[in-house]
Amino acid sequence: MADIQTRAPEALRALISFRVAGHDFCTDIRQVCEIRGWTQLVPMPHAPEFVLGVINLRGTVMPVVDIAARLGFAATAPSERHVIMVVNIDQDWSGLLVEAVSETFTVPAAQIHKAPHVNSDRTRRFVEGFITTQDSMLTVVHLAHLIAQLDDALTHDLASSLMA
Repeated sequence: MADIQTRAPEALRALISFRVAGHDFCTDIRQVCEIRGWTQLVPMPHAPEFVLGVINLRGTVMPVVDIAARLGFAATAPSERHVIMVVNIDQDWSGLLVEAVSETFTVPAAQIHKAPHVNSDRTRRFVEGFITTQDSMLTVVHLAHLIAQLDDALTHDLASSLMA
């Protein structure tokens, strides 16, 4: 009798792509709860430069982060053409300002290439990897690390302002 080899099903990743600072990014779709149109924000005193302010989403006050500035690009001048991706990571709600949300798609996990080694801790924390296609490359952003770093930055800035 011939040996029958069973293959484990290949792990698939469900992602959502978005545009920031003219570049294409994507992240795990399970963390994105809602896509909202641009809305006015309430400024948050002593917040890091990449925190644009806060919004009230059905009773939850959450920070809105300029992802472009957070990732090291020039700050975004928000307009009505921008959207806010509402994300929930470990019960921590945040809004992420992006130029546009493009599509949702599924890709085999094996097609996500690890980020090359560079001498930057931020790159290693924020960039999970890259997906290449025939005509483009998407950067896979690790939102959990980005939001965790947001909490650290807000705590550090609040402590600094209290000591001043």
